[in-house]
Amino acid sequence: MAISTGGGGAETPMSDINTTPLVDVMLVLLIIFLIAVPVAIQTIEKLRIPIIESAESKDKVENLLLTVSTTDEAGRSAGEPGFAGASRNGECRVYFNNITPVSSEELRDRAFERLDNIVKREGGPEALKNNPDAIPQVHIRGDVSAPWRCVAGAIYNVQVSGYPTVGFISNPVDPGA
Repeated sequence: MAISTGGGGAETPMSDINTTPLVDVMLVLLIIFLIAVPVAIQTIEKLRIPIIESAESKDKVENLLLTVSTTDEAGRSAGEPGFAGASRNGECRVYFNNITPVSSEELRDRAFERLDNIVKREGGPEALKNNPDAIPQVHIRGDVSAPWRCVAGAIYNVQVSGYPTVGFISNPVDPGA
């Protein structure tokens, strides 16, 4: 390790870089990331769909209604005898128009076909651009115990099908309670 003692008579400007401020900044950033990363990695396992007071929506017949749930611990779906309620570890179940159970591929295909029929009936994409209120929406009712992966999969599939707006339906609150 070399040290400059300043001897030699003539004063010359120091040409070495001062790395102390750089090391200080890097240590501060390291501490910030050590604190921030565990907070950012927390899972959404405790997600609960809020129960809020909601205003009456102007529902259109064209809106697509989906219910997202999972099987119970024994693998039974909603509506089957002995169904014990959705399980976080269960298999995702999506119900098209709140009635018909569909797979991911069926959801994409049926949603696309439905939207395509509506667009053709309204006069094509240009007619819908001029009348944005006629564009159908997707309303998702998610089971409180359904994991986010199931809800996110349904959102992805309907957006791939072409639906531009996806919303959530919550349970209404009794204002008098």
